[in-house]
Amino acid sequence: MKIFCTIILIFLGVNISNAWVYPEHREIALQAIEKLSIHYRTLLDKLWSEARIGYESRLTETVIDPSLSTNPQFLDYASWPAISGDHSCSAENMLNIILQSDWILDVADITAQLKIDLFFAKESDDRINSLRDSDLSLQAADPDYATRAGSNNAHFLIPLSDVNTDALSYGYSCVKDNPELNAIGVYVWYHYSALLKAARLSNENLTPEERSELILATLADEAFALHFLQDVFAAGHVAGSWGDASQRKGTHDYYNEHGLKVSTWDGESIILTGDAWMRNEDAERVAAVVMLSIQQILDAVSGKQEAMLYSTEEKTSLPDNFNVCITEFIPERKIDKNILPLLTTVLMKTPQPGLKQGLGEMPRFRAEVGTFVGFTPSMRGSIISGGFAPNEKTLGVIGGIDAAFRFGVGLTGVLNEAGDGLAFIEFGWRQDGSSSTGFVDAPETSQFGALFAAIPGRSAFSARVRLPFFLIPGDILILGPILFLADPDALTNVGVTAVNGGFIPWQVGIATSFGRFQFVLGREVGVYFFGRTKERDALWAYSTNETGDLELYILSYRSTQFEFPILEYSPFRSFATDQSSSLLIQLYGGFDIPHNVELLSDPNLAAPELETVWFLGARLLFDWRHYF
Repeated sequence: MKIFCTIILIFLGVNISNAWVYPEHREIALQAIEKLSIHYRTLLDKLWSEARIGYESRLTETVIDPSLSTNPQFLDYASWPAISGDHSCSAENMLNIILQSDWILDVADITAQLKIDLFFAKESDDRINSLRDSDLSLQAADPDYATRAGSNNAHFLIPLSDVNTDALSYGYSCVKDNPELNAIGVYVWYHYSALLKAARLSNENLTPEERSELILATLADEAFALHFLQDVFAAGHVAGSWGDASQRKGTHDYYNEHGLKVSTWDGESIILTGDAWMRNEDAERVAAVVMLSIQQILDAVSGKQEAMLYSTEEKTSLPDNFNVCITEFIPERKIDKNILPLLTTVLMKTPQPGLKQGLGEMPRFRAEVGTFVGFTPSMRGSIISGGFAPNEKTLGVIGGIDAAFRFGVGLTGVLNEAGDGLAFIEFGWRQDGSSSTGFVDAPETSQFGALFAAIPGRSAFSARVRLPFFLIPGDILILGPILFLADPDALTNVGVTAVNGGFIPWQVGIATSFGRFQFVLGREVGVYFFGRTKERDALWAYSTNETGDLELYILSYRSTQFEFPILEYSPFRSFATDQSSSLLIQLYGGFDIPHNVELLSDPNLAAPELETVWFLGARLLFDWRHYF
């Protein structure tokens, strides 16, 4: 039980459900800026030139640079919405990361490679493997990547409460009376902050330094707003965020990949996809709405929206610091009603979310996240190094069947589908046949069949445990309690790394068109207790006396066998509602230690020494689980 408590502590609150991946966010912003008219583009270029004063070594010369690829030395404005939300928690935090941190360039490099990999991905498994490599690298570059977006629903739409809800009523529900954090609410908050600052640029006398600082803050607020406006168009975020962690993630992942037919508030029927599955038409559609938002900022800068932008809030030249990672609800804020036409123009182009839980809800799907009970029958075959007696050195084979019940925690796909957060304890029963070799290497013993087998048929009680590890097997059991008390954030990062291949990511899953492979040595161990029933196991053994004659012995013994899975292959896996099933092939190795040896043929004599038997084998098992 301690194992599972530790695991649950590690993943408490972790729920990776980002919308578009970094290169998709950037591509949307890139296309939006490219769509601007010459008038708007000229104004934006001018603002960018003023904003980058003093930061020429970090920001690109032009506001966007489509040529940026791997190993970037600069960041353009199109990258800012991609950094917002997923790699930062507020506009203030985002701008500080962009201008001051070194690791954000590593993030840009990793995601540029992801863009290339996704472009060349032909099959679903290619895409899964690309995301696996990218997510593992991003977690290493940005330790908070896995947990930053998991504490609330900031990236999701609030479900519709009624089928007759109109756009204006829905918009109000996203911002008024302290609603749950949501993508529209965050967009409105930060877009309004950007508009207020943009208006000041048109009507205040500022020094060049003050103007540069205010432009940076304006652009930062708008970039942060744009991240959440883009998220509104991800299929998995439209379907609704209600349900437990398993339902949220499963529904999110299903609709992002398979698409969702929806209508926008102005009546257009569209099909949406989601993160890592973005099509050209998706990017173009979202870019057109993002462009409208940017135009409103530029209109405010040029003075066109000045009459609408009155506020009693204290003026500041710093980016907004509303932290979307630690807040559960949208704070109260007095917003000038004259700005509603601007917000409505954008909102009408966004998709209507699904209904709340109940009649008419969209179908929900589950991910393999949560506690489960399972049943695993299996069959096995092993090559053994010989028998237990010292003179039994002939290689042989032995087979068996077993069945066991499991209790565990499924945390598959915490970052992506290549992850493996499976942890369980298992208890069962095993029955082995006799070994193919006899206790003496003589042809005439073959007529006696299994009677003279080196290892006769036997049965065992079994126990098995599986647990991800960070660096060495079992380290989570030690690191978990220590980090839980000393540094919970570090505990989460260690846990996320562990389930996604470990610190040295050699245990990540590899998806192929014909199944999934994973190297698992150290994650799982099985222990079998032979000879623990009322009737102890027995076998024949012999030795040669001084005259060269054979002396036969009948020995009773017990043995404890340790089995270590090395490689797993799963040709299929299915998951529906609250249960999963899969076929799994495990290659394993291990050893069998004999002990409690007694000489039955003559109790007055000392029993001969028995030796450890080593083995390699394969196990075919059916893995069924019921999730709670």
